[in-house]
Amino acid sequence: MAPKAVNRRIRLLLAVFALAFAGTLMRAVWLQGVRAASLSKLATSQHVATTTIPAGRGTIFDRNGEPLAIGEQATTIYADPTQIRNPRAVAIAAARVLHLSSDTLYPQLSDRSKSFVYVERKADPARAAALERKGLTGLHFYPEERRSYPQGTVAAQALGFAGVDNRGLAGLEFALDRDLAGKPGAETMITDPAGRAIDVVRERPAVQGRDVYLTLDGTLQSNAEQVLRETVSKWGARSGTAVVLDPRNGNVLAMATQPGFDGNRFADAPRELQRNRAVTDTYEPGSTFKLVTVAGALSEGLVTPDTSFTLPYSLQIADRVVHDAEPRGTERMTVSQILSHSSNIGAITIAREKLGSARLADWISRFGFGHKTGIGFPDESGGIVLPLDRWSGSTIGNVPIGQGIAVTPIQMAAAYAAIANRGLWVQPHIVDHVTGRGRPTLRHKRIVAPSIAQSLVTMLEGVVAEGGTGTLAAIDGYQVAGKTGTAQKPGPNGYTTGKYVASFVGFVPASAPKLVVLVTIDEPKGAIFGGVVAAPAFQAIARFGLQYLEVPPDARR
Repeated sequence: MAPKAVNRRIRLLLAVFALAFAGTLMRAVWLQGVRAASLSKLATSQHVATTTIPAGRGTIFDRNGEPLAIGEQATTIYADPTQIRNPRAVAIAAARVLHLSSDTLYPQLSDRSKSFVYVERKADPARAAALERKGLTGLHFYPEERRSYPQGTVAAQALGFAGVDNRGLAGLEFALDRDLAGKPGAETMITDPAGRAIDVVRERPAVQGRDVYLTLDGTLQSNAEQVLRETVSKWGARSGTAVVLDPRNGNVLAMATQPGFDGNRFADAPRELQRNRAVTDTYEPGSTFKLVTVAGALSEGLVTPDTSFTLPYSLQIADRVVHDAEPRGTERMTVSQILSHSSNIGAITIAREKLGSARLADWISRFGFGHKTGIGFPDESGGIVLPLDRWSGSTIGNVPIGQGIAVTPIQMAAAYAAIANRGLWVQPHIVDHVTGRGRPTLRHKRIVAPSIAQSLVTMLEGVVAEGGTGTLAAIDGYQVAGKTGTAQKPGPNGYTTGKYVASFVGFVPASAPKLVVLVTIDEPKGAIFGGVVAAPAFQAIARFGLQYLEVPPDARR
């Protein structure tokens, strides 16, 4: 080849190299100058990832330190579809290990428009570990906590539940969420193109949530629920509610509603079953409310337990006729007998002839009806009390016997607890304390004088004694004081035929009360009276509680 041709080829090659170098130089200048900021941001987003570290949720304990709500270890599995080469194979493998549907997983894993999709939130740790060992590119794992209720249905309505993000959604889980939830942490790490961690550059530890100790006793709670289940089943009732209080300090020892649900499967439970009816729902109390009428008249000095009245079987009150539950002739009854025999006519007579509407309305308020108790539970109802300026001519014939007024079970239990506590009302509460915080300050108020409370206790003992309406509430060896209630349920057009709420509320031992127990049974069938339907349930719950707490007998010999 001629030297001239060789030189020409060398010069051409040099020109090509020069052009290539110039192009590369211009590209470098473009990338490092014009695109530098955007590319730097992209590189950072691809290789630096910040992950939230969930905080462990605090445990809820009963008063004996038994856990009612705990955090269990779980593993959350997520995928980056942009890193998955064979979505179908990964979907099949993950579905087989986690017991999921591969047909559901595949579309998510094959969607390369997303870089994050959940495979399973809070999966079983053992299954997640088995899947992780397969080393499937694009699948990632991080520890998480799931809420668990080790006693299942026990206190489910009171506890409520926490959702998949460990935030309280109902009940005490919701009310105490700020304390229970803690504060999440964060971890910033550098990852390789496959998403594997290379180095942790910044970390903020999570702060564990505070533990909560309740006044509830898991054993008493479980027993109350069992008794309610049996009672609701026996009478074919719609539902039942029970409250067990310590009258001395306002501690709620049990708060049960049936039918119930398993807190671990709250998503499957109808909202109807999730409500804590003892706090959120109201009912017309019927004859248990006569305590307020009698207490007011005694406290005002208008009657004594031995004051007697001549009582016909029925009375015309404005536009309605009221009568006693059982047919009888005109009788002479003392105030004590009016309460023990649950005479509607007697209670109305005391209210009309002695107490009057204004003073009765004042005593209703003084006992706490129409006001929230402050128990610290979400959605508490204050009840339904007609303002005095809206009373009609027939109201004085309704309210003294517990009609035309609606109360919550916790209000009624607290009212009877005040009488059991020598006339001193103590704010009922279900939270004993939160770890790291002091015990809550409770309201106290005197409702009646100790002497009046003692007179009422004696009269309430007569309800359970032979000849009273609550004989089925009697407990061998113990003095029992209480009151029956049978209330027809109101509807949109007056009272509903055949639908009643049967109730009993009382305390034991009457000489030095340790337990107040309220039972309401909604729409029982076959029998409607509180003394027949609710009193035996009271007896079963109270008797168990006395034995469990080792309360000595006090019956007079």
